[in-house]
Amino acid sequence: MTHPLFDKHRATLDAALDAIHSRGYWTPYPEMPSPKVYGETAMADGKAAVEALAGQDFVLDQPGASAWAAPEKSPYGVKLDVRYPVCDVDALIAAAQAAMPGWRKIGAEGRVGVCLEILDRLNKKSFEIAHAVMYTTGQGWMMAFQAGGPHAQDRGLEAVAYAWDEMSRIPATTIWEKPQGKNPALKMQKHYEIVGRGVALVIGCGTFPTWNTYPGLFAALATGNPVIVKPHSNAILPAAITVRIIREVLAEAGLDPNLVSLAVVEKRAATQALATHPAVKSIDFTGGNVFGQWLLDNARQAQVYAELAGVNNVVIESTDSYKAMLRNLAFTLSLYSGQMCTTTQAIMVPAGGIETDQGHKSFDEVAADLGAAISKFLADPAVATAVLGAIQSEATLARIEECQSGAFGKVVLGSSKIEHPEFPGAEVRTPVLLACDAADESNYMEERFGPIAFVVKVADGAAAVALSERIVRKHGALTVGVYSTRAEILDAMTEATLNAGVALSINLTGGVFVNQSAAFSDYHGVGMNPAANASYSDAAFVANRFRVVQRRYHVE
Repeated sequence: MTHPLFDKHRATLDAALDAIHSRGYWTPYPEMPSPKVYGETAMADGKAAVEALAGQDFVLDQPGASAWAAPEKSPYGVKLDVRYPVCDVDALIAAAQAAMPGWRKIGAEGRVGVCLEILDRLNKKSFEIAHAVMYTTGQGWMMAFQAGGPHAQDRGLEAVAYAWDEMSRIPATTIWEKPQGKNPALKMQKHYEIVGRGVALVIGCGTFPTWNTYPGLFAALATGNPVIVKPHSNAILPAAITVRIIREVLAEAGLDPNLVSLAVVEKRAATQALATHPAVKSIDFTGGNVFGQWLLDNARQAQVYAELAGVNNVVIESTDSYKAMLRNLAFTLSLYSGQMCTTTQAIMVPAGGIETDQGHKSFDEVAADLGAAISKFLADPAVATAVLGAIQSEATLARIEECQSGAFGKVVLGSSKIEHPEFPGAEVRTPVLLACDAADESNYMEERFGPIAFVVKVADGAAAVALSERIVRKHGALTVGVYSTRAEILDAMTEATLNAGVALSINLTGGVFVNQSAAFSDYHGVGMNPAANASYSDAAFVANRFRVVQRRYHVE
């Protein structure tokens, strides 16, 4: 008899399996915040739910709670002061380990069914989660809803589908019978049990606290592991709401809610101690290279799935849609003020210029025209504030000012502050665009997180392709793009990205952008270059999170 929650959500699971195999467009979670889909009062209810949390204790009833912490500061200037329980790490781990046997016993179908129910509940709370994401990360409302809600849920469901795809290949039992000629056959009953490897630690990032958290969370959970979610100190609320919903579903299903817990850790040393605890067997991390590399070097007892910094880049060799290309790039560089791990930073343009449908354009003209396209796109303050959102980190603000000084190249377009009509305390900044020579590698060959991009002068198209590949191999990248009307350049770029291991977007001029990634179709990360050692999602992302333990005995 299958688990009732597995039966309840079987149609969604089957459709998700079809989607990961066909890679076409599909989602069960509508991305538009329509009242017809989510309810007429969903927007007001979600906002009110988050605002009601301000200044309050966020009660999770977790073991080992000894204090309260409220470290978040909203980039929009919204007063949060939500107090989260600070729990003893050893108590959380002990409780997680105690919950693990019950989670194992309900089997793969039961675990997947519970995960699907959790995702359904999260979807119903999309407006609450979206407001939490917006207030803590600085994302604009539409991005906060889509990326923080349905798109994050898509990625979680994708991980569950891959987990089920791998686990369902393993039979629960079989009869093994070996012929022995004239003698009676050897006959054994064999049982195969899927067992999670141990406590999973998911370390969230400050800019995408659900989108980058759900893949690892659900991959670990579905494959039989308890999960401790350690959010970024400035984006706890979306993770806390998520954990609360998960614990509610677990309790309703008769399971120990301590299977999933929230670890609010304020000091890096405490996070390091948690990450290197012998019971922690997998770690999902999104963030900077320094701590990411520390995890890879020191958390040897765990499998670390890491997404780190990179230098995303685009090659412009020629185009037959010059204005559309510039509009596409202007949006790419502006979206969430470049605070995305997929945003383009280096744009390679030949020193001799490019051929376009509007005639030949010099290097300086391309750079100036791109700057003008950004300015035009952001001319309307309502559009600008919606697209740019707010700057999440003070370090990013300082980085913008440093680049504005001209220390890293000629300033083609300076960054300016925009007043937000709804949030007077918001730190809204337009992108800064710089120009430099390919030889000035120290300028553009490291990630400068935020609304900062470089137009890099290269010898010619072939040199641009070669430089792109070298950047990816040496510094990593999650996205690469190319604009060219020449088959030989497109072929060379394809070969370069296959060699370096990075996703390629070719001649994007419409409503798809290089820094956007669609679940069930686009692989986020390849796992072949320094920017990421894993992908959202593929079989490798889930298969090493569980083991098969067998038992056997003779039967007549």
